[in-house]
Amino acid sequence: MQVLDIAKQRGVCIVTAESCTGGMIAAALTVIAGSSAAFDRGFVTYTNDAKREMLDVQSATLDAFGAVSEETAREMAIGALSNSNAQIALSVTGIAGPGGSDFKPEGRVCFGLCYSGSTHTETLEFGALGRANVRDAARDHGLRMILRALSSTA
Repeated sequence: MQVLDIAKQRGVCIVTAESCTGGMIAAALTVIAGSSAAFDRGFVTYTNDAKREMLDVQSATLDAFGAVSEETAREMAIGALSNSNAQIALSVTGIAGPGGSDFKPEGRVCFGLCYSGSTHTETLEFGALGRANVRDAARDHGLRMILRALSSTA
């Protein structure tokens, strides 16, 4: 996998903090033999309690913005980085479905990426594709985010 190859070349370890994907990004990375050279750990923080306890996401952030927000994704990525031995962190939190609301529709996924002293967040609206498809799309987008970040620091 190209993500792991570039991470190894750069001497960078990856950490993930996942909610709606439930560890799918970590699984995609660790299915490759030798991935431990570039993958430190993955946090699956499905509940708000897990986000607070494992990633130091602030209760005030969750109360003000909710679990599905760029603010929470930012704190998840920062917390994953500070609670690991990694140099790049990717977080993902969203509404895979079914369900959602007018304010936070099914298919909304927020991402956070922490690398080289900066944190980037973004929200994608995958739409009501069905739970499995939203999760797959979030996994694939998260892997592309890591790849872009690693490739941009040539």
